[in-house]
Amino acid sequence: MSMATGYEPSLHTAAEFGEDRWTLNFGPQHPATHGTLHLQLELDGERVVKCTPHIGYLHSGFEKLGEHLNYNQYVVVTDRMNYCSPICNNVAWHTAVEKLFGIELTPRCKALRTIVQELGRIQDHLLCLGAQALDVGGLTGFLYGFNEREGIYDLLEDLCGARFTVSYTRVGGVVRDCPDGWTDQVLHYLREVLPPAIRDFEALLIRNRIFVERCQGIGVISHDDAINWSLTGPVARASGVKRDLRKDEPYLCFEDGWDGRGAPAVDFKVPIATTGDVMGRVLVRLEEMRQSARIIEQVIQRMPDGPVMVLPEQDVALPDKREIYFSIEGLIHHFEKIMTNKGLEPPVGEAYGAIEAPNGELGFYLVSDGGNCAYRARCRPPSFINYQVYPVLIEGHQISDVVAVLGSLNIIAAELDR
Repeated sequence: MSMATGYEPSLHTAAEFGEDRWTLNFGPQHPATHGTLHLQLELDGERVVKCTPHIGYLHSGFEKLGEHLNYNQYVVVTDRMNYCSPICNNVAWHTAVEKLFGIELTPRCKALRTIVQELGRIQDHLLCLGAQALDVGGLTGFLYGFNEREGIYDLLEDLCGARFTVSYTRVGGVVRDCPDGWTDQVLHYLREVLPPAIRDFEALLIRNRIFVERCQGIGVISHDDAINWSLTGPVARASGVKRDLRKDEPYLCFEDGWDGRGAPAVDFKVPIATTGDVMGRVLVRLEEMRQSARIIEQVIQRMPDGPVMVLPEQDVALPDKREIYFSIEGLIHHFEKIMTNKGLEPPVGEAYGAIEAPNGELGFYLVSDGGNCAYRARCRPPSFINYQVYPVLIEGHQISDVVAVLGSLNIIAAELDR
């Protein structure tokens, strides 16, 4: 399979080139590698002839932990799989778990999960775009991105008490309902804070000659190659692949009738580019932030009342903290759930649940033997799948393009680690 690199590596041997053919180890501690990954580059002068990637040095065993922690406990591990938008990982994990259990969420829970998922998308894209600017020499863009991310951290802290590793979802719902006035804070952020930030990004980067020359026509992935490599998310959509699980396999508020009263799915557009280069991936992410804001506003306007957890008779939900602290029945219920895992035994079988995460399709495959932990738990992380194209994609490019292309794929090292 060929990539549009515009360069054919020489077939000469290293001995014929003498000092012109050499090896450069990029990482694993290089700050521009976005984590502990390692690229072994073979160079022909300034050109990359071959790239051998090493996927990571975290050795965390995230998937194996899913087979030793119960379906509520494992959510704290998902936070650490993609630390740029951890709340999206929470939603993905429990989407798969609830599919295995056969649980139908309450309308208000669907609304809250949709809101926090789209906030996570904005959060992730702000970091990716800021880091993309930094990778090609623009420190100001990096500061712009992190400045606006703080607003989302504040919203998440008000919602669940944590800023970074939030662990917000539970089997059958979420930890707690949003506090009074929280949706107004979200709307203020989306209407007053985020739009100027996106405009600043565009003014600072998209019309900047240096940024454009470092990104335009670099790291081109064709439409067919994106499909053949199983790429998803902004990376695939920048190559013209019209796939988004929110549209193609609707879930939460992206599905008709999500509020239980026949309400239509939220309306939004899926940004598509056709260039397939670094610049295309930047533009797709910029527009996706606008569409995420549009989605959240619609959900808040239609926000249903009601509980945020499934009914107690379904016997999978953890009790409310107020019941635990102020009634003996609530304390006993909590003890049974935590210490004996009563009610957390799904039927024997298997399930795969996925969401459209900021970097693409994020799915979990679970096999149950009827116990309170998954017999097998495997993850389909978008970064791991998208990263496979990098060795072919970077061939023929210059050393200066290595970081630019890597940043446009938004590789998260914790998602690579097996």
